Amino acid sequence: MYLFTFLVIYFFLVFILRSLIFWSKTKINPLTFNKKDDAHGYNGKIFTFIIILELVIVSIYAFFPSSYDYLLPFWYLENENMTIIGWSLLSLSMILVCIAQSSMADSWRIGIDEVNKSKLVTTGLFSYTRNPIFLGIIIANTGLVLIIPNAFTLLIISLSTICINTQVRLEEEFLANKFGRQYEQYKTCVSRWIGLRRT
Repeated sequence: MYLFTFLVIYFFLVFILRSLIFWSKTKINPLTFNKKDDAHGYNGKIFTFIIILELVIVSIYAFFPSSYDYLLPFWYLENENMTIIGWSLLSLSMILVCIAQSSMADSWRIGIDEVNKSKLVTTGLFSYTRNPIFLGIIIANTGLVLIIPNAFTLLIISLSTICINTQVRLEEEFLANKFGRQYEQYKTCVSRWIGLRRT
């Protein structure tokens, strides 16, 4: 039950509430995944599927424990230490994502916005990683696997990691075209995932 509640709060804070606040302030829809049959649109569909799958899996774990065996759990990975680490990662993820979203301010989007203007954010968490929000999501999915290790949470982290890496490369191409030399200089200073800022 705690995991289900946390997941609902997580999604509400980082997606729903943040989107509502952003829209009320800018009148811009932050959800920019298109409906075209291209890589960007396809990634949006996969991300939606992953979120729904996560909610279904955690719901079964919380409310239908007798059906949990159908998720093919890895019982040998279930122990208190793994659970503690998993919860720590989930908490860390929420903090990272919320701070990164705040740092982006009006430049925050879910996907690639080719219409509205935005600024290149390079300060705060973006001084240590070019993708703190995606990094936070990967950390969250890792935490979920450690708390409820099963075939489907393993599928989630596999799918999300592939989609995130695809999305990162799409966004890098977009940002390079939009910000040119400014972004290229930023890329040389800050790692894609994590590392000390290079000068």
